[in-house]
Amino acid sequence: MTDRLKRMINASGYKVWLAEVEALMYRHPAIHEVCVIGVKDGKRGETVKALVVPAAAHAGTITAKEIVDGAHEQMASYKAPRIVEFVESLPKSGSGKILWRKLQEEYAARTAGS
Repeated sequence: MTDRLKRMINASGYKVWLAEVEALMYRHPAIHEVCVIGVKDGKRGETVKALVVPAAAHAGTITAKEIVDGAHEQMASYKAPRIVEFVESLPKSGSGKILWRKLQEEYAARTAGS
């Protein structure tokens, strides 16, 4: 798996390529869109957070635990997201790419005061 270095986090000493995590999460039938970002974690250094747009058939019925459990079936435990946030939509560029950096910066700004 190759990706930009900025899209790699270090979780408890393990290198996690966020694009790989996203690709594996798309296998879950309840996920319409997903963006994975790295967030600060006091114990692990960084951890994996998934922002999920649920598929229309699963909206309101899928839980974060089900998403995490499904991820654990597809990937190593250190790669699986520990935090899942459901959103209505993900920000996109004019060409339709998900703006992961914007999501990362928004999360950092929200937690900076904490």
